[in-house]
Amino acid sequence: MRHTHLAAESAAYTDAREELQQAEIELMRHRERVAELRRRLPPGPVVDDYAFEEGPADLYADDAPGQTVRLSELFTRPGRDLVIYHFMYGKRQTEPCPMCTMWIDGFNGIARHLGQNIDLAVVAAADLPTLRAHARDRQWTNLRLLSAGASSFKYDLGSEDAEGNQDSTVSVFTRDGNGDVRHFYSAHPRMSEDIDQRGIDLLCPVWHFLDLTRHGRGDWFAALSY
Repeated sequence: MRHTHLAAESAAYTDAREELQQAEIELMRHRERVAELRRRLPPGPVVDDYAFEEGPADLYADDAPGQTVRLSELFTRPGRDLVIYHFMYGKRQTEPCPMCTMWIDGFNGIARHLGQNIDLAVVAAADLPTLRAHARDRQWTNLRLLSAGASSFKYDLGSEDAEGNQDSTVSVFTRDGNGDVRHFYSAHPRMSEDIDQRGIDLLCPVWHFLDLTRHGRGDWFAALSY
């Protein structure tokens, strides 16, 4: 294993670092086991071919003419999976979620790399002009941005409640050879009564950089900014 070669490292420090490294190795192996369990999920249920509203490909063009695009049409070619991030914006969420915004900033930066293997879209309850105005402020030029409009997509996938309160969620879909779209997997920030806001942490490198430091995440909500 690779170690540093710095002068004056105490025995207590090197022993503690070795203990930490063994824990990091076990964490990596456990993540691999979890990912394997996810990949081995049986086929999920066929879902409705939900309709979304999408604006012109040029984010800086006029928001019209918009077009209706179906869930099945978000798959760009056979054999690819579709990942959708549910953006907390719209209905009862009258301001764009700053945490979602930070995460989507990152998605925009890696979208062309993800596009080699998967299809990716961001869906919000906000109407299309409102969503695109925020996207222009953030320069999200590499993402497909969709308004769920009047569809039940966000409610059905658990990112919206009956009152229109929004939650961040990530959902993965597959498409059969006959064209049916199936739900494969969804994850939410709230994993259990005692785990809140941590369920999809792996999508965000910011938290992991902070976790490398002595101070960790600290008051991570207060630290968010546009």
